[in-house]
Amino acid sequence: MDEKKTVILYTDGACSGNPGLGGYGGILIYKDVEREFSGAEVETTNNRMEVLAVIEGLKRLKYPCKVEIYSDSAYTVNAFTEGWIYGWKKKNWKKADGKPVQNVDLWEELYSLTQKHEVVFHKVAGHADDARNNRCDELARGAIVELRKTLPVDFDETSEAVQDSENE
Repeated sequence: MDEKKTVILYTDGACSGNPGLGGYGGILIYKDVEREFSGAEVETTNNRMEVLAVIEGLKRLKYPCKVEIYSDSAYTVNAFTEGWIYGWKKKNWKKADGKPVQNVDLWEELYSLTQKHEVVFHKVAGHADDARNNRCDELARGAIVELRKTLPVDFDETSEAVQDSENE
């Protein structure tokens, strides 16, 4: 039996307003080859973009792999390292307090993808000295900029957070 290939996946999500325009970015690394990807959505949240970044990275793998996932999202990483996702699934996507898990559509898809691969999640510090995490942030923010260019001139985006995030 062939041994699974080991792939490294860096991801990040961003949001201009929360909710608002959102983007995700990622880098897939196999041996010395790196492939970047990104995308954006109009009405979303930062947490959705963080989870979607991992989903989009895993969906790009053609075969079952060993995947080392690096993210600055405690929301995403802790769901696996702390075992939250397994409890949510067991309780039919409900939290310990009985309330529905937010973003269940994404969690179900991510859970399914992690069953196809051997994944290990690693938490990295956001906006720090990790060059690949910083690049993923650039990709996510760039995807928001590109999405904004496609929207009608009168698109209503009045959140103060929009102005704040663009001036960082």
